[in-house]
Amino acid sequence: MTVGGRQYEGRMSEIWDRLRHVTDPELDESVTELGFVTTVEVDAVDHVHIQFRLPTYWCAANFAFMMADDMRAAVSAVSWVSGVSVVLGEHMYADKINRGISQGQSFQEAFGSEANGDLSEVRRTFLLKAFQRRQEALLSQLLARGYRPEQLVVMSLAELEVLLVERQGQDLVGRYLERREIVGPCSPDAPAFLSVEGWRLPADGLEAYVRGLRRVGVNAEFNGALCRGLLSVRFDMTTPLPERPKMNPS
Repeated sequence: MTVGGRQYEGRMSEIWDRLRHVTDPELDESVTELGFVTTVEVDAVDHVHIQFRLPTYWCAANFAFMMADDMRAAVSAVSWVSGVSVVLGEHMYADKINRGISQGQSFQEAFGSEANGDLSEVRRTFLLKAFQRRQEALLSQLLARGYRPEQLVVMSLAELEVLLVERQGQDLVGRYLERREIVGPCSPDAPAFLSVEGWRLPADGLEAYVRGLRRVGVNAEFNGALCRGLLSVRFDMTTPLPERPKMNPS
């Protein structure tokens, strides 16, 4: 179905917004902010075509597969989308990944005997690391604002949700809540802050706990800087990507 320019522009914005919430599993950064997504197109029958790239030819196949599958799932959830194609370019396993995603296969089905381990366990491991990084960022800001450890360890999710805590344009509360459910129930009266094991945090030693979490983020920050550097060396990052089309091609 052909749509007018304004409606098409709105649909493109909606797709880019969905992709913005897809993250590199290791870095916990948006695939769009990292510059991985190069092309998004919507054709005449509302099928979305996505192309993406990675910093090196040999980036881990399981991470690449997860990102491709997450992009497909995020965009497929949009009500008007009739189908999604996700294509990884210039990667040693691009053919297997692209074929597996297009056929709706799991990582194990796509790679057969080459697959090493269950992606669900890998995914959970990195979701927990992402949770820790987001928790550290939020707790650090709250402590800097003057909240006492005794207040924070008894704070409920309902009390946390009404707070506005920003840093460098990021909504720290919103980002944290996106990962909070991985460690425990998220009812309004549930504790806002838990450890990765699902335990309540003690007031005594909370600041030391936060310093410990900070070490988790150092490695991810280094890897993020490395990925950006490698991407800029491999690809032309100075020329802007093609502008999003304003009109749906007839």
